[in-house]
Amino acid sequence: MKKISLLGATGSIGTQTLDIINQHPDRFELVAMSIGKNMKLGLELVHQFKPKLLSVLTKETFEQIKHEVPSGVKLSYGDAGLVEVATIPEADVLVNAVIGSVGLGPTLAAIEARKTIAIANKETLVTAGHIVTQKAKEYGVSLLPVDSEHSAIFQCLQGENIKNISRLLVTASGGSFRDKRRDELANVTVEDALNHPNWSMGAKITIDSATMMNKGLEVIEAHWLFDMPYDQIEVLLHKESIIHSMVEYIDGSVIAQLGTPDMRVPIQYALGFPDRLDFKKQDRLNLWEVGKLHFNKPDFERYRCLKFAYEAGRTGGTMPTVLNAANEVAVAAFLEKKIMFLQIEDYIEQALENHQLVNKPSLETIIEVDQQTRRFVHSLMS
Repeated sequence: MKKISLLGATGSIGTQTLDIINQHPDRFELVAMSIGKNMKLGLELVHQFKPKLLSVLTKETFEQIKHEVPSGVKLSYGDAGLVEVATIPEADVLVNAVIGSVGLGPTLAAIEARKTIAIANKETLVTAGHIVTQKAKEYGVSLLPVDSEHSAIFQCLQGENIKNISRLLVTASGGSFRDKRRDELANVTVEDALNHPNWSMGAKITIDSATMMNKGLEVIEAHWLFDMPYDQIEVLLHKESIIHSMVEYIDGSVIAQLGTPDMRVPIQYALGFPDRLDFKKQDRLNLWEVGKLHFNKPDFERYRCLKFAYEAGRTGGTMPTVLNAANEVAVAAFLEKKIMFLQIEDYIEQALENHQLVNKPSLETIIEVDQQTRRFVHSLMS
């Protein structure tokens, strides 16, 4: 039985991870978890799964709920609590499902504790990919992708020599506004943006899908996960979300991973690896019902965030950190209805242009640049 620690239990990936654990009680046990702002759901999950350790966001929340937590469950909070969850001795696997750069510290701590990392927190690799991957190699730790696209690539690589890869083809649904021209985006609403046609995801990721920043971050993540040059990573618009990604080999063969758009499949693959587990709840893919699959090349002027991501990734150093931090602040402002949709791009572009590049940054520099960028973008909005 694999023992699981879970960061971000009340989020979209977190709740689906718990669904997988619940489906396979003979395979998995939850031993530690962190929860975000949804205290009601968090307490329900604690009573259901009874982990040994629970971490909450703040000391105030700690004081608020400490008498509602079941006996035998240790309670912690803050950044230290996240690290405690990530490194709990009983766990074999850390599922990092938090949103944002807050996931970096716990991931590095878990690697040093020699936990297998099932990584859904793409910002960890975007902001500090060179540090995370080097440390994983140093400690002999596996980084197992949870994102559907990276899971698809990982599955397509099984039994193959990575030296024989020609291209990674990362598919993208195009998000909520894929059928709109750029001039139609000026006045779109938060509610419009959150209406994703294929996937059920958290608010931040859904907005990132609409801007295509999510795909840009995934390109950077793929660069680090698979040690692949950016010129060999291509994005392909595929509105059905049936093919989750593909790998082209030097002989011209293309291997694809297909399935219905359900995040529980890649989550389960990461948790069960190298085994595949039965997934009885999933609707099976019947291609004769789908009929047709559509593909298009993305336009970088239509999807400027994707362009920014490629440029930041190729530049390297602290540029991806700036990209991610500026995006997080801008998306949060859009969700709070403080800025318009297209202003997300504007603030990211200004942050990138304002930044003085640091090559091969240390962890301390990455954290400092992250905070500087957030302050800069906030200053543009004030």
